[in-house]
Amino acid sequence: MEKIKVRRDYDGQVLRIVLSAPPGNVLDAQMLGEITACIDHEAADKKLKAIVFEGEGKHFCFGASVPEHVKEKAPDMIRGFHGLFKKLLASAVPTFALVRGQCLGGGMELAAFCNFVIAEPSAKFGQPEIVLAVFPPVAALILPGIVGQSRADDLVLTGRSIDAQTALSWGLVHAVADDGNALLADALAKHFLPKSAESLRHANRAVREAWHRELPAALDRMERAYVNDLMETHDANEGITAFLEKRTPKWESR
Repeated sequence: MEKIKVRRDYDGQVLRIVLSAPPGNVLDAQMLGEITACIDHEAADKKLKAIVFEGEGKHFCFGASVPEHVKEKAPDMIRGFHGLFKKLLASAVPTFALVRGQCLGGGMELAAFCNFVIAEPSAKFGQPEIVLAVFPPVAALILPGIVGQSRADDLVLTGRSIDAQTALSWGLVHAVADDGNALLADALAKHFLPKSAESLRHANRAVREAWHRELPAALDRMERAYVNDLMETHDANEGITAFLEKRTPKWESR
């Protein structure tokens, strides 16, 4: 593994995946492939009780790779990205995100998808895709159920970021702590390690039954809308190109 660091803690009961491409820990195709392969392999272990995601350095993740959003690469990019969430959903292992610094775009989608989000005070959460004239498919599907429709609209349509305390008040974050690792260790010791790994998976499938029933097909619909409709517009391609060329985009509303 070149872009993630993986270890098993608590006698193998907890899988820790560290996004390891600082400073931004960008979710490019290689990193997504490594995470997906790791989940595919490690989640088969029946004693696994939790998966923890963390970013190396000062930030959790700046998001998915913008160069891989260009029209020619978008189909493979979004298919790989959605494939990770399908793997996590299918595994049904409870998930945690330990967030500090910037947690943006695809990084925020990964964190929000987790069962529990622990944020340090430096954390900032945002879905800035609209600034590039694109949208975040996973966030569009899951955020309304997590933070409510109006707040999901706010994040997806404005592209603005919110701080850790705001994310806590919105229900996106479960706890804010100066030492996120200490809080995580306490939560694991009290609420997860004493429990049956098999029963935790059954309970996670039950509590997310609507996601299991609807999300994979919804992701496929979003993928088609993104690739076949959005990426055929001038402005989506202009937004990505302008970002890569470090200039102001010229919108034509087409």
